[in-house]
Amino acid sequence: MGRALELAARGRYTTDPNPRVGCVLVRDGEVVGEGWHVRAGGPHAEIIALREAGERAAGATAYVTLEPCCHHGRTPPCTEALIVAGVRRVVAAMQDPNPRVGGAGLEVLLAAGIEVRSGVMEAEAERLNPGFVMRMRQGRPWVRCKLAMSLDGRTAMASGESRWITGEDARRDVHRWRALSSAIMTGVGTVLTDDPSLTVRLEESEGGSRQQPLRIILDTHLRTPPDARLLRLPGETLILAGIPDRQREARLEGRGVSVVTLPMDGSRLDLAAVLAYLGRMEINEVHLEAGATLSGAMLAAGQVDELLVYLAPHLMGDTARGMFCLPGLERMEQRIGLSISDIRAVGRDWRITATVRR
Repeated sequence: MGRALELAARGRYTTDPNPRVGCVLVRDGEVVGEGWHVRAGGPHAEIIALREAGERAAGATAYVTLEPCCHHGRTPPCTEALIVAGVRRVVAAMQDPNPRVGGAGLEVLLAAGIEVRSGVMEAEAERLNPGFVMRMRQGRPWVRCKLAMSLDGRTAMASGESRWITGEDARRDVHRWRALSSAIMTGVGTVLTDDPSLTVRLEESEGGSRQQPLRIILDTHLRTPPDARLLRLPGETLILAGIPDRQREARLEGRGVSVVTLPMDGSRLDLAAVLAYLGRMEINEVHLEAGATLSGAMLAAGQVDELLVYLAPHLMGDTARGMFCLPGLERMEQRIGLSISDIRAVGRDWRITATVRR
C-alpha cells in the first residue's frame, strides 16, 4: 500500500477534480502491475495496472489507495475491470467518500466472490487527497492559508511593505504548494496593494507544466482594476462579488474575467457561501494568499483547514502588521487551537504546517 501511495502522489499536480489514486497488483509475492491516475477523463489507476499485468492479473491482489469506482462516469467502472481480470483480492486504503460510491464498490467486488479489505494506511490516503475528501463530505474545498512572517509574528511593515520577508528558497517552495492547488484565492485589498501575479512559476519537473490554477478574487464592490497584473497573465480569473454593478462587471468581463455575485453576510461576502460555490465548481484545494483581514475572517468563520507559515529569522517591530485580524478574542478559552504536523528548514527560513482544530 505504501508503494501504491507513492504512485498516487505522481498525479498530485494533474488529477483535478478527481482524487490522486495509485494501484499495485501482486501475484505470488511479485509485483505484476502498477498504475496511477494521471488526469480526469483518462484511465484510472486500476485500469493502468491491469493493462501492465495482462493475464498475470488473474489470482492477484490489488492494493489501491481508494475504493474502486462502481459507476459509469467519464470511464467505465473499475470494479467491472477487476472482476473480468480475475483478481482474487482487493485491499483499499479507504472507502470512497463520494456518495455515488461510499462502500458500494467493495460490495460489488464482494458479491462477485472477491475478498475485500479496507482501512490499510487510511490516514495516509486521506492526507493525499484532503480537498477531494472535504468536498465529498462537506461540499466545500480544503483551504490552506499561506503566510510569511518574521520571528516576532509580523507579515508587513506599518506602511504595508512586505517584499520580501522570506528568502528565495521559501518563495520557490510556495510555488510548489500553489501548483498542488485547484485555485489560488486572495482579496481585493491585496490586489490593490501588491498587484500580485498569483501564478505558478516552476520547472516542468516540479509541477510547472500543469495548467495554471484558477485565480479567485473576493471583491465585494468590484474594485479590481481592469489593468491588474493577474488579468494580463495566462490562466483563468474568477471574481466573486457581493453587490452587483453591471458597468464594472462588463469592464472586467471584457478582460476575460468571470464575475459571479454571491450572498452577503453583513458588509462582506458570506464566506461559507463562497466555499460552497467553489465546491459546486469541483474545486478541491484552495491556496489562500491574502492580508490579515481576509485571512482572519476566513479563520474566524471556520473556513481555514490548514496553515502554511514561513518563519523568517528577523524582527520587524511592534508597529508592523500581524498575521490575522481577529477581533473579539479576549479570553484564553477563545484561542484557536492548532495541531502542528510538520516543521522544516527551507533555505534560511522555517516552514510550519499546522491544521486547525475543530
